[in-house]
Amino acid sequence: MLESHGVRISMDGKGCYRDNIFVERLWRSAKYGCIYLKALGDGTHLRQELRTYFTWYNQHRPHQGLDDATPDEVYFDQLLTRAA
Repeated sequence: MLESHGVRISMDGKGCYRDNIFVERLWRSAKYGCIYLKALGDGTHLRQELRTYFTWYNQHRPHQGLDDATPDEVYFDQLLTRAA
């Protein structure tokens, strides 16, 4: 049915790790770097802490896979390069 409507399935097989490994790694980092370290009272507090964590993760934390640059540095450098 999906193929008849032009929908392509992205997964190689049910639960294929290659399709979500980056998201799994990101949430593992969030859990061990933020969630498990704090006594979070409710969902509002969790949301605030995750917002702070992801801001730090994207703007300040150097990433080995990005030659010790931050994700924001890499992303915005690429935007500037494309615009030039």
